[in-house]
Amino acid sequence: MANFAHWRIIIQRVTSNTIKIKNYNEMKRSLFKQLLLMIILFCFLFENGFAQQKGNSSEIEKLLSRINLPENRLEQITLFAENPEKSAKELLNYYKNRTAVKHPINLTTKKEIVTDKDLKWANDALQHIFVGQPAYPSHFCGEDIDWSSRPVPDNEWVWQLNRMYFWNSMAKVYAKIGDEKYAKEWCEQLIDWTRKNPNNEDHKYAWRSIETGIRGYNWTGLYHQFIQSPHFTPEVLVAFLNSMYDHAEFLMTEYRSRSNWGLMEAEGMAFIAINFPEFVDSEKWKTEAFRRLNNEINIQVYPDGHQRELAMGYHLGCIRWFFRTYELAKLNGIENAFPESYLEMIELMCEVPMKLCLPDGTNAQFGDAWAGTPGQHSDKFLEWSKQFARHDFLYLATEGEQGIKPNKTAFALKESGLYSLRSSWDKDAICLVLKCGPDGGGHSQPDNGTFALYAGGRNLMPDAGSYIYSGNPEGRKWFRQTKVHQTLTLNGEDTKYAPKLLKWQPGENLDLLVVENAGYENLTHRRSVFFVDKKYFIIVDEAIGTGIGDVDIHFQLAPGDAVFNDKEFSVKSDFKEGWNVFVQTQKQNGLELTEEEGWVSFVYTKKEPRPAFRYRLKKENDSEQIRFVTVVAPFEKEIPNIKVEIVGDPKIGSSILQFKIDENGMKKIIGYSL
Repeated sequence: MANFAHWRIIIQRVTSNTIKIKNYNEMKRSLFKQLLLMIILFCFLFENGFAQQKGNSSEIEKLLSRINLPENRLEQITLFAENPEKSAKELLNYYKNRTAVKHPINLTTKKEIVTDKDLKWANDALQHIFVGQPAYPSHFCGEDIDWSSRPVPDNEWVWQLNRMYFWNSMAKVYAKIGDEKYAKEWCEQLIDWTRKNPNNEDHKYAWRSIETGIRGYNWTGLYHQFIQSPHFTPEVLVAFLNSMYDHAEFLMTEYRSRSNWGLMEAEGMAFIAINFPEFVDSEKWKTEAFRRLNNEINIQVYPDGHQRELAMGYHLGCIRWFFRTYELAKLNGIENAFPESYLEMIELMCEVPMKLCLPDGTNAQFGDAWAGTPGQHSDKFLEWSKQFARHDFLYLATEGEQGIKPNKTAFALKESGLYSLRSSWDKDAICLVLKCGPDGGGHSQPDNGTFALYAGGRNLMPDAGSYIYSGNPEGRKWFRQTKVHQTLTLNGEDTKYAPKLLKWQPGENLDLLVVENAGYENLTHRRSVFFVDKKYFIIVDEAIGTGIGDVDIHFQLAPGDAVFNDKEFSVKSDFKEGWNVFVQTQKQNGLELTEEEGWVSFVYTKKEPRPAFRYRLKKENDSEQIRFVTVVAPFEKEIPNIKVEIVGDPKIGSSILQFKIDENGMKKIIGYSL
């Protein structure tokens, strides 16, 4: 609405000039001009005010056509049919007093902890200094907010800007301290965003289906946190509800099956539908969202419980996206839309981080996963322990102070191709996690056979990670090469996904794993891992097939110094305190040990150098046989003296393999029969 006071001042200033005119004719001419000016100003004022009023009225009328209120409320609002603004006020009164719809935010708001990060993000947002992709610095997006702002080349920044995570911080701070400046600013920014970002070609940066789904979930919580503020006016309600309707209608047209995107799309649509049953199409949205989630939990999750993209961060996200909609449905008495098998599968998904995370709770960062911080999943395990009455989850949540520790130390997720071998459930345990699975899509990497090794509180041989998504294509490409993972390559080329499990045999003193990946058209990599006495590993790599060229096995260590011994074909990390790792491949004719370029990324957009190396044998004809036998031994003080000798002369790819081990004078024979 135009500012009447502003225009009144202008008119007063114009007319006041007549006092200074002495000549009568000049006064008449001046008065005529000023009268004409006043008429023009009043016409502009009337037209401007009328246009805005008409615009507001049309938005209110559009909203009223989209909702179906309870009969008693509908009657009250229709009394003001000729006055849309009064209708909007009555509608706001209805929503401020509505109690039938339940939302988790109302159960947790007062319990939520406001972190220093929340406080900074919230206070920055008051000044239009926003967080996009949080790996980058916050950015001032202008007094007149530019929601398409791109301070860095990485598209992730602008995409995540339009998820408005800083709004969540504003809501948390507002709920905690009750300062209305946060509510006032949020309301203004909400109206600003809805006005500037219609869903069209020019605003695709804001309307990818993933951002739309995330907003559908987040905004319903923001609504419940801000609705009682005096700054939540009828204008805010109309803008908010019309946008929510547009979000849900758009999500009805988007369905990315077999992807985590599909879950966020369905979740956003479900939260809008359940929170605003007054929308005429809410039942349609809810039915479709439930259908998709029930469908996707069977499509996206392998029978072993792992989400098909095979990256831990996305797996944990999928648990949230599946479970939060069920939780909301349960709060509102409609959980029977999900069968018992739905919760059973979520419980199995919750077992995956227990089975595959390293002893300090960090992730083996295969694909687009990040190691994270020690103990990062404790709150999740505590929540899951209550939800599923699981004592092993409680044990992990409390670091062993409560609950019962898991009854196994070796796990095979056979459909996912992920395997974990550990010495115990102590934080200092030795643990190796290996990947040899199917193609997980865009968040997976051609890394079958790779592994991460942890011991003594240190990730001694971490996976490379993924570094970045869209801001540095060449940087991302480097991290997605097979040769920068701990596996075998032919001529340094990337492998395809063709996994096969040949043997899984955990035991008290020996855990045995044998997998294959037919990574090349004419060459298959067989990797056998022996975890001996829960102390060290013997890894046997065989190149089976007619492929010709350089056959390499690659290894990478944690950032730090390393000691290379070319004569003994050994490499060891060189941390001055704590645990190290010793890697040595058995000598044979033609074997080469060479340093390689090594990088690891533990945080988005950040990478650091690390020791990396390869053992190479040249395969010069299609009948030549290639086998590497490697000792990988974590140690705290002294390097263990381990000698390995193959028994007999077994053919490469044979179903029987045996070798003698001499560990500091203690001898044994181990092997397998497939």
